[in-house]
Amino acid sequence: MVARLLEGVRHAAIGAASPIPATGAFLKREKDKALRISLLQKREGNPFTEGSRELFDLAGQGRIDAFFLGGAQIDGAANINLVAAEGRRFPGSFGSAYMYPVVRNVVLFREEHSRRVLVPRVDFVSAAGNPRALLTGRALFAWDQEKRRFRLESVHGGWTVDEVRQNTGFDFDLAAGVRETPPPSAAELALLRGPVARIIAADYPEFARKVWGNA
Repeated sequence: MVARLLEGVRHAAIGAASPIPATGAFLKREKDKALRISLLQKREGNPFTEGSRELFDLAGQGRIDAFFLGGAQIDGAANINLVAAEGRRFPGSFGSAYMYPVVRNVVLFREEHSRRVLVPRVDFVSAAGNPRALLTGRALFAWDQEKRRFRLESVHGGWTVDEVRQNTGFDFDLAAGVRETPPPSAAELALLRGPVARIIAADYPEFARKVWGNA
């Protein structure tokens, strides 16, 4: 699904500790060699000679088309919390408050889909903006900028709309005819298990071992 959200994107930036968005981005590049990927996690040959400052400069110039943001909490107004929740402190907002409003296609991403994460209102607003979508381990939501509400577009295989609603702490709208999220095609699975797995293993070795074994 990540690869499909990058349709029409020329330059995608992936932050640190984001193996799933990175995997989707490299899958997209296997099918579209023109896609540029800037990976902060990259252990060798990092494209940013001045670190994240260079990333922020590119974003401010409109030269990054897509970026993925997560949070300990995400609420129905598309705010994210990267500071503290449930008595725990997290690394902090870093550049999220800057990247969120300046990148034209921000995808909010969180594998866990629960009322603990998807809350009515975040405890602390680390960043606010107008995302393109919210992707979780159970569903894909689009963002309605006029209504400032999420709209459920599709539910991943094995889940239902009712289960998504039961595990979401905020209200959301339903697209006309909510569908099942299309699974990867046989060709996409072959790419994921082959060249994409080898690319990801260099920068996310633990993730690669967990998903693909000795890929």
